[in-house]
Amino acid sequence: MNSTAPARLKLDHVTKTFGGVHALTDLSLQVAPGQIVGVIGPNGAGKTTTFNVITGAYRATSGSVLLDGHDVTAEPSHRIARAGIMRTFQNIRLFSDMSVWEHLLVAQPHAGSFARRLLPTRFSNPKAIERAEEVLEFFALGDVRNRLARSLPYGLQRKVEMARAVTARPKLLLLDEPVAGMNHDEAETIRSLMLRLRQDGLSILLIEHDMAFVMNLCDHLYVLDFGVLIAQGRPEEIRLNPAVLDAYLGRAA
Repeated sequence: MNSTAPARLKLDHVTKTFGGVHALTDLSLQVAPGQIVGVIGPNGAGKTTTFNVITGAYRATSGSVLLDGHDVTAEPSHRIARAGIMRTFQNIRLFSDMSVWEHLLVAQPHAGSFARRLLPTRFSNPKAIERAEEVLEFFALGDVRNRLARSLPYGLQRKVEMARAVTARPKLLLLDEPVAGMNHDEAETIRSLMLRLRQDGLSILLIEHDMAFVMNLCDHLYVLDFGVLIAQGRPEEIRLNPAVLDAYLGRAA
């Protein structure tokens, strides 16, 4: 990572414990503006816990989370989202009875009150409509704009979830296994979208087990094992790191 680049996100010596169990131990990582960074490691390594600490779902036991230099460690999830951090989930969380178009409306701060977000057919904020149209075009979802989420194939549901997160104009996007269960063509579509988002200045932090996808996309990788950072560096460095081969990459060989 370019050490001179200002950090969009910085985790500074973060530890998270549940009772006597250390889910994360003294974790430090950074994501620069316009950078795609991956967090990899075996199941149970602490990857999703890291996302939960960043987004306020869990509060760090010690250490700090900084967004553009501002400490958001103790902020609740909704304030962290408003500050500019949005995420997707390993298990897709769409509203099954809402259309693609409605998902893009309700994700925005322009949408107003909670009641109006739940009743988008009565909602006509011009700014939100304009933004939803932009994202619909960017993600090439126009053909399915009126389809209910539950009627979409798995790959499109993943795409809609990412589009919903982007609609809110985040500074940092967290993607939890964005291409899990996708075929090669679907994964390549997501990869292309992520590269275009990076060109627009969006920072992305992702968790993914598809190593070919990660190695051909990420600028920098962090490797966790049992909540401990065991390696970090460029993909070509991580691919040959003995500790990573032993703890993770070698297990799939």
